[in-house]
Amino acid sequence: MKLRLNEDKPKCHCGIFGIFGADDAAVNTYYGLHALQHRGQEASGIVTRDFNASAKPVFNIHKGEGLVSEVFADSKIFKTVLTGSAAIGHNRYSTTGSSESRKNIQPFVVNYRLGNLAVAHNGNLTNAKQLRDDLVDEGAIFQTTSDTEVILHLIARSRLSNQVEQIKEALSRLEGAYCLTILTNDKLIAARDPYGFRPLSIGQLNGNFVVASETCAFDINSAKFIREVNPGEIVVIDENTKNIEDIQSYRIFNSDFPQKHCIFEYIYFSRPDSFIFGHNVDKMRRRLGKILARKYPVKDEDGEKVIVISVPDSSNTTAIGYETQLEKMGINSKLEIGLIRSHYIGRTFIQPEQEKRKNSVRIKFNTVKGVLEGRTIVLVDDSIVRGTTSRQLINLIREANPKAIHLRISSAPIMHPCYYGMDFPSRNELVANQMNGNIKEIEKYFHVDSLEYLTVDEMLEAVSEANPNNFCTACFSGNYPTNVDVNFTKEIYEV
Repeated sequence: MKLRLNEDKPKCHCGIFGIFGADDAAVNTYYGLHALQHRGQEASGIVTRDFNASAKPVFNIHKGEGLVSEVFADSKIFKTVLTGSAAIGHNRYSTTGSSESRKNIQPFVVNYRLGNLAVAHNGNLTNAKQLRDDLVDEGAIFQTTSDTEVILHLIARSRLSNQVEQIKEALSRLEGAYCLTILTNDKLIAARDPYGFRPLSIGQLNGNFVVASETCAFDINSAKFIREVNPGEIVVIDENTKNIEDIQSYRIFNSDFPQKHCIFEYIYFSRPDSFIFGHNVDKMRRRLGKILARKYPVKDEDGEKVIVISVPDSSNTTAIGYETQLEKMGINSKLEIGLIRSHYIGRTFIQPEQEKRKNSVRIKFNTVKGVLEGRTIVLVDDSIVRGTTSRQLINLIREANPKAIHLRISSAPIMHPCYYGMDFPSRNELVANQMNGNIKEIEKYFHVDSLEYLTVDEMLEAVSEANPNNFCTACFSGNYPTNVDVNFTKEIYEV
């Protein structure tokens, strides 16, 4: 029995990386994908561009199921297969397309009338089914169930003669969230949807240029962050791109769209050492924790220290912010490590069916009983989806015999599915939706002494430095920034 150990958390969409002009392009891409492992843990792939003896461009590819370190475990791959000075890479967690199909592992590669073309995609297209149906009616044959292949077909079937214009035409037909790295015979192209749902940045490494979902992929390569790809922008990097000002920039549409960044990137998805949407993730996460403490503090009934612990690792920074604010408010508190997380499990863990429910949390977490016993505990977490793992985790903490357990969540209750690249379950599986948003009912379900979530307005207050009007909160509020065909999207997540 394969068990997803993080099945009660939102699943990260994907991570993408691209580099042009580097001697060790594949190695740089490998390290970049390693830094982006948190964005996708099912599969990984790299495509490089090299030249054969006749100086003709050739594309090389290696991809497979597993973590980056597993897929590229044989270092000979970088000398014998993934040669060349340009590359793109992809880490996958499927949102559309069967997670069991190797055919859906990206990047995808085709050869069409203007040469080789490889694409890596982060996001989710909300009109993919309609586009796919139209393409099939026109004679297109699909090899995968991924919405990314739709993009390839749109580019390849364009009758325009300029490759950048072909890509622009294709992207103008897409709806939803997308960040792309595209490798051609002579270019690295990056693009971001007009709403800017997902982060995408440009960096520079030894005079060459890199693109990645998060800036932490630059840091591991000692690359310098330059700027973010703007919402609705296509950037082109080629042999003539020697300086920052040489980067070519095109607009997908002539008019600007309202920015709608995914607020979950700050709450949970992005690494705290990354810079996205114009700000440091660490700073925003601490602000979330501080507002959570200011709005929903906890005091020990006997005046003893309140022990603040996080659910490692994504809530660590938020818990720091929470405890710091309690101290500032004069509340006797201390930040402690109360949960130890195992980092040596890998993607899946094999266990007998009858043991699945009982041991799923114990495999991943253990309590530090000396920290928890007899103390008032504030457990800080970033989000709750189904609630099953959270409930088991609280039961595990309860076994350490604390005086009280108070649960604090640095997001609002998740009431609605996401259609822009997060793999939320159906509305009926969301614990907050099951309880009709009644916090007291959810509190009883978790058997905690108190439960508080941030409200949508409080979340937006935390990210106010980044302009709260620029964020998508659809999974909390149900206010989707684009037209969404709910019947279509339901079908997507059941593929």
